Amino acid sequence: MRSATLTPPSTLPSLPDNNRLRLLSGSANVALSQEVARYLGMDLGPMVRKRFADGELYVQIQESIRGCDVYLIQPTCRPVNDHLMELLIMIDACRRASARQITAVLPYYGYARADRKTAGRESITAKLAANLIAQAGASRVLAMDLHAAQIQGYFDIPLDHVYGSPAVINYLKSKQLPDIVVVSPDVGGVARARALAKKLDDAPLAIIDKRRQAHNVAEVMNVIGDVAGKTAVLVDDMIDTAGTITEGAKLLRQQGARQVYACATHAIFSPPAIERLSSGVLEEVIVTNTIPIAEENRFPQLTVLSVASVLGETIWRIHEDTSVSSMFR
Repeated sequence: MRSATLTPPSTLPSLPDNNRLRLLSGSANVALSQEVARYLGMDLGPMVRKRFADGELYVQIQESIRGCDVYLIQPTCRPVNDHLMELLIMIDACRRASARQITAVLPYYGYARADRKTAGRESITAKLAANLIAQAGASRVLAMDLHAAQIQGYFDIPLDHVYGSPAVINYLKSKQLPDIVVVSPDVGGVARARALAKKLDDAPLAIIDKRRQAHNVAEVMNVIGDVAGKTAVLVDDMIDTAGTITEGAKLLRQQGARQVYACATHAIFSPPAIERLSSGVLEEVIVTNTIPIAEENRFPQLTVLSVASVLGETIWRIHEDTSVSSMFR
């Protein structure tokens, strides 16, 4: 896995309240949490996590966090319900241990796709999960690449929204791909694609017109923009079953694209994603490590980039009350 150079903040040793910063990790992505801790020159706080015989989760923090600023790193990825419940229990434990501030660090925010009602009698789970996190006792949230920007407004506590794009942009620039055109797989992702295109020396933009007939089922219609003879870079926030990405890649090739790359922050990889992504329609699939990827889900075309430095730097800036948005200008 490729990782950005993890350079600890130069001011870290001189700050008098450094002992008030605590990092704790849930079980969802311990490897990423350890990378973030290394960036900050810290160790993860000791915790006990176990299950009772009936499956109930138990969490105990093994050191005093009274008066501390605690950052709980836990993507709510598969199994989503277990990891979300573990996060809520961790937040509650920190609140009852008299932590001064509790920040839920969500490299991946599950239940985000139901962000509005598209039919009668549906739940808006993105808001429900936000309510649960706030009611459990979180003081603020740090989230990466939310599925929809409006989810920021679903939280009744402060939220910092950061992006995995710096790692992707640096990697794409290092490859020196010729004649890049950035492609959004649907109309809803145009803002994300436009932001990436701007960072790639104002590369041209194309859009795939798509109509979704059911959850995880996409029907690709046509391409808006010129991709003939170019290197197409498909960009999305997540890859789940990979239907959208692979159907889009096939259409781009039909429209004359010379090469097709896929970029996404969150590698969910639900079946049959691996078969689709490794079928040869894509030159490379570039994702980040917000979600752990099992060895059986890795394939030759896959590149995994680390976002630990982005999360670590953001945590430090929140702790020091300095600008987060300036990281992405």
